[in-house]
Amino acid sequence: MFDKILIANRGEIALRVIRAAREMGIATVAVHSTADSDAMHVRMADESVCIGPPPSPQSYLSVPAIISACEITGAQAIHPGYGFLSENAEFVQIVEDHGITFIGPTAEHIRVMGDKITAKDTMKALGVPCVPGSDGGVPDVAAAKRIGEEFGYPVIIKATAGGGGRGMKVAMNANEMESAFMTARAEGKAAFGNDEVYIEKYLTTPRHIEIQVFGDGKGKAVHLGERDCSLQRRHQKVFEEAPGPSITPEERARIGKVCADAVAKINYIGAGTIEFLYENGEFYFIEMNTRLQVEHPVTEGIFGVDLVREQILVAAGEPMSFGQDDLVINGHAIEVRINAEKLPNFSPCPGKITAYHAPGGLGVRMDSALYDGYSIPPYYDSLIGKLIVQGRDRDEALARLSRALGELIVDGIDTTVPLFHKLLQEPDIHSGDYNIHWLERWLAENMAD
Repeated sequence: MFDKILIANRGEIALRVIRAAREMGIATVAVHSTADSDAMHVRMADESVCIGPPPSPQSYLSVPAIISACEITGAQAIHPGYGFLSENAEFVQIVEDHGITFIGPTAEHIRVMGDKITAKDTMKALGVPCVPGSDGGVPDVAAAKRIGEEFGYPVIIKATAGGGGRGMKVAMNANEMESAFMTARAEGKAAFGNDEVYIEKYLTTPRHIEIQVFGDGKGKAVHLGERDCSLQRRHQKVFEEAPGPSITPEERARIGKVCADAVAKINYIGAGTIEFLYENGEFYFIEMNTRLQVEHPVTEGIFGVDLVREQILVAAGEPMSFGQDDLVINGHAIEVRINAEKLPNFSPCPGKITAYHAPGGLGVRMDSALYDGYSIPPYYDSLIGKLIVQGRDRDEALARLSRALGELIVDGIDTTVPLFHKLLQEPDIHSGDYNIHWLERWLAENMAD
């Protein structure tokens, strides 16, 4: 087992890793920019190293600075958290070349799943159901229109290197294809340095369902059920729950086995998430995230496992602490993402926290790096906390969420907490009757300027 690990991240996810490591008796090293000198993860780690100025490319994305921090402190492994370098295959290769263990998948698995076309081809070959669409990249508008006619409109054009909703455009008919195609290519080029796009059939009322998988890198893998992440704004998740209110036990077992078998065949190591669109009882693969997800706590809640601890275990060559038969769902869990944003436009709202009180009580977990007097810097993601609740069933979890939101105090800045108070008044939220388009429509009707 490792004696010391470095966390190449910041905020609540860095704290999450520090806590797991501390329970395992492993020392931790926090890295930070000058803007994060007073951050909670820096205070809680056993050691800390400043790796650069506030801009991410000069600090949290600086591979030489992170490798140097490892060598200075004697850290034997790096946990990437999520975001930043967590899915950067080149970084993983450099880490391994320096004799440091990367707590996550191999560089090759990250590389394969990082390219949407290669990922789709790989998953199709492994027996995972995929959305009908183009075979590889689409070279020009004429080819795009032929594909639109073949599969029928609407279709969605996606950047092959895309993510986070960037480089994705919908064409409802042939007249919209040229504009959508060129825009998706331009966005892909600007955001990822790659203008290649592919095309898929656009499902009109799907839910976003993701399957949590975990492998030991030696041919053994399990699934930990599904999460429903259908409530999204601009392809960004805001509300996640497990198990999914629309998924039957039979469907869960079927798609879970398909996913576990697929990652076992490629000797996948660590945590991964296989994401699907789900419509009319069918699952369609869209991408695989080769890292821990922001919403991993809801899975931890219903299965009673520590996914970060398991990541560290298998990275150190230890066996997983559970098998598929050990994983039994207990209750229902919901997570809402609390962002430092001003409604209704969701504009970033950094600033000083003048008062902070985390909710508590039975079945309530608050993952956050906030504290009284902390100044949220303007340089990074606006996520400042995740409120996770668990109940014996979905109704109890929703009631607990409402209570916990009422207890949460974050003064000095604007947050997205009022959004969740409003959502919890909606019948569709209580019935679970929504899809990936529901929130956008609701926002247009209820939170316009």
